[in-house]
Amino acid sequence: MRRIEQPGPAAPERVEWAESHGLRFEMTLQPGLPLLEAVRRSFAAAGFTSGVARIDGAALSSFTYVMPALSQTPEHAAFYSEIFRPPGVARIETGALTFGLRDGAPFFHCHALWQEAGGKRSGGHILPDETLVAEAITLPAVGIDGAGFAAYVDAETNFKLFGPTTVPLLGATREGRFFALRVRPNIDLAGALEAFCAEHGVRRATIHGGVGSTIGARFEDGRVVENFATEIAIKSGRVWSEGQRMMSEIDVALVDYTGAMAQGRLTRGDNPVLMTFELVLEAG
Repeated sequence: MRRIEQPGPAAPERVEWAESHGLRFEMTLQPGLPLLEAVRRSFAAAGFTSGVARIDGAALSSFTYVMPALSQTPEHAAFYSEIFRPPGVARIETGALTFGLRDGAPFFHCHALWQEAGGKRSGGHILPDETLVAEAITLPAVGIDGAGFAAYVDAETNFKLFGPTTVPLLGATREGRFFALRVRPNIDLAGALEAFCAEHGVRRATIHGGVGSTIGARFEDGRVVENFATEIAIKSGRVWSEGQRMMSEIDVALVDYTGAMAQGRLTRGDNPVLMTFELVLEAG
Protein backbone atom coordinates (compact mmCIF):
# COMPACT_ATOMS: atom_id res chain seq x y z
CA MET A 1 0.00 0.00 0.00
CA ARG A 2 1.14 3.54 -0.69
CA ARG A 3 2.91 5.18 2.24
CA ILE A 4 4.27 8.64 3.04
CA GLU A 5 6.80 9.02 5.84
CA GLN A 6 5.74 11.57 8.43
CA PRO A 7 8.26 13.74 10.33
CA GLY A 8 7.43 12.37 13.78
CA PRO A 9 6.95 9.04 15.53
CA ALA A 10 3.83 7.02 14.71
CA ALA A 11 1.46 6.63 17.65
CA PRO A 12 0.51 3.00 18.33
CA GLU A 13 -3.23 3.75 18.27
CA ARG A 14 -4.09 4.30 14.61
CA VAL A 15 -7.77 5.09 15.15
CA GLU A 16 -8.60 7.55 17.91
CA TRP A 17 -12.19 7.49 19.11
CA ALA A 18 -14.66 8.58 21.74
CA GLU A 19 -18.20 7.27 22.12
CA SER A 20 -21.10 9.66 22.57
CA HIS A 21 -24.77 10.28 22.18
CA GLY A 22 -25.87 12.53 19.35
CA LEU A 23 -28.62 14.07 17.31
CA ARG A 24 -29.20 14.94 13.69
CA PHE A 25 -30.45 18.52 13.34
CA GLU A 26 -30.81 21.30 10.79
CA MET A 27 -28.01 23.88 10.92
CA THR A 28 -29.20 27.32 9.81
CA LEU A 29 -26.52 29.77 8.67
CA GLN A 30 -27.43 33.44 8.94
CA PRO A 31 -26.24 35.85 6.21
CA GLY A 32 -23.67 38.53 7.01
CA LEU A 33 -21.97 36.52 9.73
CA PRO A 34 -18.49 35.03 9.53
CA LEU A 35 -18.95 31.39 8.62
CA LEU A 36 -17.38 30.23 11.89
CA GLU A 37 -19.75 32.37 13.97
CA ALA A 38 -22.77 31.25 11.94
CA VAL A 39 -21.83 27.61 12.52
CA ARG A 40 -21.17 28.21 16.23
CA ARG A 41 -24.53 29.89 16.74
CA SER A 42 -26.41 27.10 15.00
CA PHE A 43 -24.71 24.36 17.00
CA ALA A 44 -25.22 26.33 20.23
CA ALA A 45 -28.93 26.80 19.45
CA ALA A 46 -29.24 23.02 19.12
CA GLY A 47 -27.40 22.54 22.42
CA PHE A 48 -24.03 21.33 21.09
CA THR A 49 -20.41 22.47 21.16
CA SER A 50 -19.11 19.91 18.66
CA GLY A 51 -20.19 17.88 15.66
CA VAL A 52 -20.14 17.67 11.88
CA ALA A 53 -22.15 19.12 9.00
CA ARG A 54 -22.65 19.23 5.24
CA ILE A 55 -22.26 22.61 3.50
CA ASP A 56 -23.56 21.75 0.01
CA GLY A 57 -25.18 24.80 -1.61
CA ALA A 58 -23.82 27.40 0.83
CA ALA A 59 -23.14 30.82 -0.72
CA LEU A 60 -20.03 32.48 0.72
CA SER A 61 -18.48 35.91 0.24
CA SER A 62 -15.12 37.36 1.30
CA PHE A 63 -14.26 33.80 0.44
CA THR A 64 -10.85 32.68 1.71
CA TYR A 65 -9.18 29.32 1.25
CA VAL A 66 -5.96 27.37 0.82
CA MET A 67 -5.16 24.27 -1.24
CA PRO A 68 -2.93 21.29 -0.53
CA ALA A 69 0.69 21.87 -1.49
CA LEU A 70 4.09 20.25 -1.38
CA SER A 71 6.15 20.99 1.71
CA GLN A 72 9.28 23.07 1.25
CA THR A 73 10.88 21.75 4.46
CA PRO A 74 11.23 18.36 6.18
CA GLU A 75 9.02 19.59 9.03
CA HIS A 76 5.90 18.36 7.20
CA ALA A 77 5.14 15.64 4.66
CA ALA A 78 2.87 18.08 2.80
CA PHE A 79 1.67 21.62 3.46
CA TYR A 80 -0.74 24.37 2.41
CA SER A 81 -0.66 26.77 -0.51
CA GLU A 82 -0.76 30.53 -0.33
CA ILE A 83 -4.09 32.05 0.69
CA PHE A 84 -6.61 32.68 -2.12
CA ARG A 85 -9.35 35.33 -1.95
CA PRO A 86 -11.46 35.20 -5.14
CA PRO A 87 -13.87 38.15 -5.54
CA GLY A 88 -17.63 37.88 -5.36
CA VAL A 89 -19.77 35.03 -4.06
CA ALA A 90 -18.63 31.41 -4.23
CA ARG A 91 -21.22 28.63 -4.08
CA ILE A 92 -20.29 25.33 -2.53
CA GLU A 93 -21.00 22.29 -4.70
CA THR A 94 -20.18 19.74 -2.02
CA GLY A 95 -18.32 19.88 1.26
CA ALA A 96 -18.03 18.63 4.81
CA LEU A 97 -17.20 20.40 8.05
CA THR A 98 -15.98 19.31 11.50
CA PHE A 99 -16.82 21.69 14.34
CA GLY A 100 -15.05 21.70 17.71
CA LEU A 101 -12.49 23.60 19.79
CA ARG A 102 -9.03 24.91 19.01
CA ASP A 103 -7.08 26.68 21.75
CA GLY A 104 -10.28 26.68 23.81
CA ALA A 105 -12.31 28.59 21.20
CA PRO A 106 -14.81 27.38 18.55
CA PHE A 107 -13.18 26.31 15.30
CA PHE A 108 -13.93 24.20 12.25
CA HIS A 109 -12.08 22.10 9.69
CA CYS A 110 -13.75 22.21 6.26
CA HIS A 111 -12.93 20.80 2.82
CA ALA A 112 -15.13 21.46 -0.21
CA LEU A 113 -15.46 21.94 -3.95
CA TRP A 114 -17.13 25.10 -5.25
CA GLN A 115 -17.80 27.45 -8.13
CA GLU A 116 -16.51 31.00 -7.89
CA ALA A 117 -18.29 34.14 -9.13
CA GLY A 118 -16.42 34.12 -12.43
CA GLY A 119 -17.38 30.51 -13.12
CA LYS A 120 -14.11 28.89 -12.10
CA ARG A 121 -14.46 25.58 -10.23
CA SER A 122 -12.00 24.91 -7.48
CA GLY A 123 -11.60 23.22 -4.12
CA GLY A 124 -9.64 23.20 -0.92
CA HIS A 125 -9.62 24.09 2.75
CA ILE A 126 -11.93 26.97 3.75
CA LEU A 127 -10.53 29.34 6.38
CA PRO A 128 -13.04 29.81 9.24
CA ASP A 129 -12.55 33.45 10.30
CA GLU A 130 -12.26 35.25 6.96
CA THR A 131 -15.26 33.87 5.06
CA LEU A 132 -18.80 35.32 5.32
CA VAL A 133 -22.20 33.73 4.79
CA ALA A 134 -23.78 35.44 1.76
CA GLU A 135 -27.26 33.86 1.89
CA ALA A 136 -29.31 32.15 4.56
CA ILE A 137 -29.36 28.37 4.21
CA THR A 138 -30.36 25.33 6.25
CA LEU A 139 -28.05 22.33 6.12
CA PRO A 140 -27.89 18.86 7.71
CA ALA A 141 -25.70 18.53 10.79
CA VAL A 142 -25.00 16.10 13.62
CA GLY A 143 -24.25 17.25 17.15
CA ILE A 144 -22.46 14.95 19.58
CA ASP A 145 -22.81 14.91 23.37
CA GLY A 146 -20.34 13.21 25.71
CA ALA A 147 -17.59 13.48 23.11
CA GLY A 148 -16.21 16.26 20.96
CA PHE A 149 -13.44 17.31 18.61
CA ALA A 150 -10.53 19.35 19.95
CA ALA A 151 -7.35 20.41 18.17
CA TYR A 152 -4.01 19.24 19.54
CA VAL A 153 -0.42 19.23 18.32
CA ASP A 154 0.09 15.87 16.65
CA ALA A 155 3.72 14.79 17.00
CA GLU A 156 3.50 12.39 14.05
CA THR A 157 2.46 14.95 11.40
CA ASN A 158 3.70 18.11 13.17
CA PHE A 159 0.30 19.75 12.60
CA LYS A 160 -2.36 20.90 15.05
CA LEU A 161 -5.24 18.58 14.17
CA PHE A 162 -8.73 17.75 15.38
CA GLY A 163 -9.03 14.60 17.42
CA PRO A 164 -11.85 13.08 19.47
CA THR A 165 -12.07 13.74 23.17
CA THR A 166 -14.41 12.72 25.97
CA VAL A 167 -16.34 15.61 27.51
CA PRO A 168 -19.04 15.87 30.21
CA LEU A 169 -22.60 15.37 29.04
CA LEU A 170 -24.32 18.66 28.36
CA GLY A 171 -27.42 17.55 30.25
CA ALA A 172 -29.98 17.32 27.48
CA THR A 173 -31.48 13.99 26.49
CA ARG A 174 -29.81 12.60 23.38
CA GLU A 175 -30.34 9.40 21.47
CA GLY A 176 -28.37 6.76 19.65
CA ARG A 177 -24.81 5.51 19.66
CA PHE A 178 -22.32 7.81 17.99
CA PHE A 179 -18.53 7.74 17.72
CA ALA A 180 -16.17 10.65 17.08
CA LEU A 181 -13.19 9.25 15.14
CA ARG A 182 -9.82 10.27 13.82
CA VAL A 183 -7.97 7.92 11.48
CA ARG A 184 -4.19 8.41 11.48
CA PRO A 185 -1.76 8.31 8.52
CA ASN A 186 -0.80 5.35 6.36
CA ILE A 187 -3.75 3.04 7.01
CA ASP A 188 -6.60 2.44 4.59
CA LEU A 189 -9.63 4.59 5.41
CA ALA A 190 -12.30 2.00 4.57
CA GLY A 191 -10.40 -0.80 6.28
CA ALA A 192 -9.97 1.27 9.42
CA LEU A 193 -13.69 2.01 9.66
CA GLU A 194 -14.68 -1.59 8.93
CA ALA A 195 -12.28 -2.91 11.58
CA PHE A 196 -13.47 -0.33 14.10
CA CYS A 197 -17.10 -1.30 13.64
CA ALA A 198 -16.26 -5.02 13.94
CA GLU A 199 -14.31 -4.44 17.14
CA HIS A 200 -17.10 -2.40 18.74
CA GLY A 201 -20.02 -4.58 17.78
CA VAL A 202 -21.44 -2.14 15.24
CA ARG A 203 -23.19 -4.11 12.50
CA ARG A 204 -24.37 -1.09 10.55
CA ALA A 205 -23.23 2.55 10.63
CA THR A 206 -23.72 5.82 8.76
CA ILE A 207 -20.76 8.13 8.18
CA HIS A 208 -21.47 11.78 8.99
CA GLY A 209 -19.09 14.59 8.07
CA GLY A 210 -15.70 13.35 6.97
CA VAL A 211 -12.79 15.77 6.46
CA GLY A 212 -9.23 14.70 5.75
CA SER A 213 -6.73 13.54 3.15
CA THR A 214 -5.53 10.38 1.46
CA ILE A 215 -2.34 9.54 -0.43
CA GLY A 216 -3.76 10.20 -3.88
CA ALA A 217 -6.93 8.20 -4.54
CA ARG A 218 -8.14 5.02 -6.21
CA PHE A 219 -11.78 4.88 -7.29
CA GLU A 220 -13.99 1.84 -7.86
CA ASP A 221 -14.49 2.78 -11.51
CA GLY A 222 -10.74 2.54 -12.15
CA ARG A 223 -9.84 6.23 -12.06
CA VAL A 224 -6.59 7.11 -10.27
CA VAL A 225 -5.35 10.31 -8.62
CA GLU A 226 -1.56 9.96 -8.54
CA ASN A 227 -0.66 13.26 -6.87
CA PHE A 228 -0.23 12.30 -3.23
CA ALA A 229 -1.34 15.51 -1.46
CA THR A 230 -5.13 15.80 -1.43
CA GLU A 231 -7.90 17.45 0.54
CA ILE A 232 -11.05 15.36 0.76
CA ALA A 233 -14.66 15.71 1.91
CA ILE A 234 -16.81 12.62 2.31
CA LYS A 235 -20.10 13.08 0.47
CA SER A 236 -21.78 9.99 1.91
CA GLY A 237 -20.74 6.71 3.43
CA ARG A 238 -21.84 3.65 5.30
CA VAL A 239 -20.43 0.52 6.89
CA TRP A 240 -22.33 -2.76 7.22
CA SER A 241 -21.87 -6.46 7.84
CA GLU A 242 -22.40 -9.27 5.36
CA GLY A 243 -22.29 -12.38 7.52
CA GLN A 244 -18.89 -12.30 9.21
CA ARG A 245 -17.48 -9.78 6.73
CA MET A 246 -17.57 -6.00 7.11
CA MET A 247 -18.16 -3.86 4.03
CA SER A 248 -18.20 -0.13 3.31
CA GLU A 249 -19.06 2.46 0.68
CA ILE A 250 -17.37 5.86 0.86
CA ASP A 251 -18.15 8.52 -1.76
CA VAL A 252 -15.83 11.52 -1.74
CA ALA A 253 -14.91 14.78 -3.45
CA LEU A 254 -11.28 15.90 -3.55
CA VAL A 255 -8.76 18.37 -4.88
CA ASP A 256 -5.06 17.60 -5.23
CA TYR A 257 -2.09 19.95 -5.03
CA THR A 258 -2.23 20.74 -8.76
CA GLY A 259 -5.86 21.91 -8.44
CA ALA A 260 -7.25 18.83 -10.19
CA MET A 261 -10.60 17.68 -8.76
CA ALA A 262 -12.29 14.29 -8.64
CA GLN A 263 -15.40 12.70 -7.18
CA GLY A 264 -16.41 9.08 -6.79
CA ARG A 265 -16.47 5.98 -4.62
CA LEU A 266 -13.17 4.98 -3.04
CA THR A 267 -11.79 1.51 -3.62
CA ARG A 268 -11.79 -0.50 -0.41
CA GLY A 269 -8.29 -1.39 0.77
CA ASP A 270 -6.38 1.03 -1.46
CA ASN A 271 -6.75 4.54 0.01
CA PRO A 272 -4.37 5.15 2.90
CA VAL A 273 -4.77 8.34 4.93
CA LEU A 274 -2.16 11.04 4.31
CA MET A 275 -2.43 13.31 7.39
CA THR A 276 -5.73 12.70 9.12
CA PHE A 277 -9.38 11.86 8.63
CA GLU A 278 -12.01 12.89 11.15
CA LEU A 279 -15.68 11.91 11.05
CA VAL A 280 -18.66 10.75 13.09
CA LEU A 281 -20.09 7.24 12.90
CA GLU A 282 -23.73 6.70 13.84
CA ALA A 283 -24.48 3.08 14.74
CA GLY A 284 -27.73 1.52 13.58
